[in-house]
Amino acid sequence: MPAKSRPFLTDIQTIRARAREHIKRGAVTESYTLNRDTVLKLLNEALATEIVCVLRYKAHYYLASGINAKSVAAEFLEHANEEQAHADRIAERITQLDGTPNFEPDGLSTRSHAEFVVPDDLAAMIEENLVAERIAIDSYREIINYVGDRDTTTKRLLEEVLAQEEEHAEDMKTLMEDFGKKGEPADPRRGKGRKKKSR
Repeated sequence: MPAKSRPFLTDIQTIRARAREHIKRGAVTESYTLNRDTVLKLLNEALATEIVCVLRYKAHYYLASGINAKSVAAEFLEHANEEQAHADRIAERITQLDGTPNFEPDGLSTRSHAEFVVPDDLAAMIEENLVAERIAIDSYREIINYVGDRDTTTKRLLEEVLAQEEEHAEDMKTLMEDFGKKGEPADPRRGKGRKKKSR
């Protein structure tokens, strides 16, 4: 005689009883098995990274100059707006996990994985944005691997953000290649001026 199969769902009465416990936690229920403090720390680091990326792209947008500045600056502004949308979604997820999004300016650059770098020339700006996007891509992949299937909502959110960061990196790579074709330095490191860098 076959063994009695285990029901797919927990008994509904148990689910109802659990839902009434710790009700102030909102979406965070007893079935959440990840270390929530760790997830919130990672998400706040991601939030800081996105905010720094918004600030860097905005600075580059306003400071871009040169014969190709208009089209490149438009790309910077578009990316700044998309990074802001990422920040908003991550902050929302932090609150859903009963955490507090950290918008504190003090320590922002140390919480961020990306750096705030504002070079003097347009080609170097493109390079810095490509570097920052590559940092974000690796960071998001690692967080996604940590979260795995134990927090599918956070995983899905970060996968969507990661996909757009990969698009941003490809956009910056294309801009670098186009610069070379238009007679400006193909290697953004040539002629690089003074950098303002915050670590």
